[in-house]
Amino acid sequence: MSKAHVIGLGKSGVAAARLLKREGWEVELSDGNTSETLLQQQQELAAEQITVKLGQSLELNGDNLPQLIVVSPGVPWDIPVLIKARQLGIETIGEMELAWRNLQSLPWVGITGTNGKTTTTALIAAIFQAAQLDAPACGNIGYAACEVALSYRGQGTGDREQRDRERGGVTPIQNPKLVLSKVEVSKIQNHIDWVIAEVSSYQIESSSSLAPRIGVWTTFTPDHLSRHKTLENYYNIKAKLLHQSELQVFNGDDAYLSQQGLSAWPNAYWTSVRGKDFLISEKGFYIEDGWVVEKLTATSAPEPIVKVSTLRMVGEHNQQNLLMAVATARLAGINRDAIAFAIQEFPGVPHRLEHICTWEGIDFINDSKATNYDAAEVGLASVKSPAILIAGGEAKAGDDTGWLAQIQTKAAAVLLIGSAAPAFAKRLQEVGYYSYHIVETMERAIPKSAELAKEYQAPVVLLSPACASFDQYPNFEVRGDRFRQLCLAWAGGVRLQYNSILSSSL
Repeated sequence: MSKAHVIGLGKSGVAAARLLKREGWEVELSDGNTSETLLQQQQELAAEQITVKLGQSLELNGDNLPQLIVVSPGVPWDIPVLIKARQLGIETIGEMELAWRNLQSLPWVGITGTNGKTTTTALIAAIFQAAQLDAPACGNIGYAACEVALSYRGQGTGDREQRDRERGGVTPIQNPKLVLSKVEVSKIQNHIDWVIAEVSSYQIESSSSLAPRIGVWTTFTPDHLSRHKTLENYYNIKAKLLHQSELQVFNGDDAYLSQQGLSAWPNAYWTSVRGKDFLISEKGFYIEDGWVVEKLTATSAPEPIVKVSTLRMVGEHNQQNLLMAVATARLAGINRDAIAFAIQEFPGVPHRLEHICTWEGIDFINDSKATNYDAAEVGLASVKSPAILIAGGEAKAGDDTGWLAQIQTKAAAVLLIGSAAPAFAKRLQEVGYYSYHIVETMERAIPKSAELAKEYQAPVVLLSPACASFDQYPNFEVRGDRFRQLCLAWAGGVRLQYNSILSSSL
């Protein structure tokens, strides 16, 4: 029996291990950490005859070497053991690549970008599902890609034709109904029509053959340079996914991508919120007179698809996300009714400008997903002013100029948390901004933000950290969840409980 080794006992790693086991591999999984939760998972997987080694890393010594190594998304691609594996000729792939190999008979949408990809992915999935397509969102959002592969049992053209007949004799994208009956759902629940994958640079880096039907590039700004080393390398990794995509959709309002333009991407569909005159090519999608307009070829007439006001999310960046989602849906053949229905019902993405509550006229907004300067700049630009900003965490490399300018324009006060607080305070002083307070923790930030919002008559308290979360939280989701918990407790008047939480953190 061939032996496979999976590195990383997260959601992706576990799904990859189970998929390999189903395919007949002898599977071993390792993780450098150990905890009660991991020990419980170790026992569960042992019952499935999957060996889990905790608190240790893969070692490539002796004769009993694996034939395949599968890497979870968070594992750096250039750690010594992976470099050695490739030198030894051991096939080394990422979890996303493994999923692709099991699902490549299906059409994929692959969405990448520095910022905006999660919202765009979620909106695309919502539109496809409104069109009665079974289109799970996976990768950096929703399911691990290998979880989708585990749920897939394979189907040919005949199976799809049968499902079309079961749906009323027409293909899903032509059916005017937007909701299936329970009977219809039961007939198709084990099938998949499209895979909607949010793909990070880490996942592209470890996926050699991933080739979506439609590739989407949302934005490009410096990020993850501690891992990818140079901006050029980071760009080339992202570009690889688009080069391997049959159809390409680009955000033409992104400064870096638009600079590459037609010379780099001559066949792409470009988008622009600024209108037809700003469209980079003679085909694409743009906003005009409050409508998303499509122009599929150089000679075709412009065609209005959906009103921009249908989208409930605020901010120009969300209009950019809307354009790319609509472009993807139209290239997949989805009709206007399904698009309009999905956009109207779309609530937004947790931790990305998520409205938590309103207390005495002050909106508390969770933008924990803003883990770099560019995302935080967009977040602050999207809310009412003056705002009370909560920022900080584990700092990343990048250009903070635009973010600091936005703070000077829109923030009445800034509360600094996490390990980045002293460095951020110094940067604020350097640009002549002194209305900041180092509070260190979220528990201290919430009551202080409410006090300052009253003092400055600020309509918004915004958590938009411009930092990773790893100094205080396992990930940005846990950070955002903690913000939500504390805001709701404050708004609900739970002062005794809240104060005990606060005092215990001091």
